[in-house]
Amino acid sequence: MNDVKLTQYSHGAGCGCKISPAILSKMLVTAQPDTDDKRLLVGNRSRDDAAVYDLGDGTAIISTTDFFMPIVDDPFTFGKIAATNAISDVYAMGGNPMLAIAILGWPIDKLPPEVASEVLEGARATCTEAGISLAGGHSIDSPEPIFGLAVTGRVPLKKLKRNDTATAGCRLYLTKPLGVGIFSTAQKQGKLLDEHATIAPDSMTILNRIGTELASIDGIKAMTDVTGFGLMGHLTEMCEGSGLSAEIVLDNMPVFENVTHYITQNCIPGGTHRNWDSYGSGVRLKNESDKLILCDPQTSGGLLIAVEEESADEVEELLKSHKVDPASFGHLLPQTDVLIRVV
Repeated sequence: MNDVKLTQYSHGAGCGCKISPAILSKMLVTAQPDTDDKRLLVGNRSRDDAAVYDLGDGTAIISTTDFFMPIVDDPFTFGKIAATNAISDVYAMGGNPMLAIAILGWPIDKLPPEVASEVLEGARATCTEAGISLAGGHSIDSPEPIFGLAVTGRVPLKKLKRNDTATAGCRLYLTKPLGVGIFSTAQKQGKLLDEHATIAPDSMTILNRIGTELASIDGIKAMTDVTGFGLMGHLTEMCEGSGLSAEIVLDNMPVFENVTHYITQNCIPGGTHRNWDSYGSGVRLKNESDKLILCDPQTSGGLLIAVEEESADEVEELLKSHKVDPASFGHLLPQTDVLIRVV
């Protein structure tokens, strides 16, 4: 089983498998709006990370699911990444995960069940790290390997963070560097250098549990995690939901070293172009090549945080204590004719 390369069995990789935002919007155009249930605090009306339901006792349930095709060859690592990515939605809302159940699609005619078992063990290891149980799940026979989790969490209402509540003047921060999609594409193309092989997996298996601590800071006005739609897509959703625009400095943005090397090798995910086609009309770039970083689809990416100026020092100290780059890469301002401007 050690010679199994999971990425050879899938047409896409990680969150780069997401249906493009433009096509997804067409699919959801006839979707039913949220019910009149006043206890459903976050649902179809916003493009947030999870659904949130008020329990009536000062807390709310967070419910989310995420799954995708392999982004790495090693089954155990794939399980860890998929689990980390799914649990991230709970942290992005400011909550604590409670339990998870697995979603598994497996090509039983192509891959032995022992490989699927390793995927599950990787997910179980991450759930244990997060302090929750992997409490069952559902599986089907599918043409390609698919794995993920449905996760339930809980959050005090006063700590709930959304992606559509940012305010003008907020500084922007990101808790993980960009470039995962580029590294993953380099791996699929056989161009990834051995010395760079662990950079993306190491990042993708870091839990975003810092989100629970960030939720205690009132000055954090909005928060979301950056995944398949890239930083540009998720920042667009934050700006549109909050009725704001953003000005960002690409040179201040956390990006993995050596990403430029792989860009010159044309290691560009297909999701990058889909993201640009979906969101690019609202963006003004400084250089045309900027979109290759801004639209790079992330899998298990970092948290995008909008912070009031008065709370910036407190947030930066917390980021530093978690060994996260505390540099702000931009700010939000009243809405203009340009949604996102790169300066």
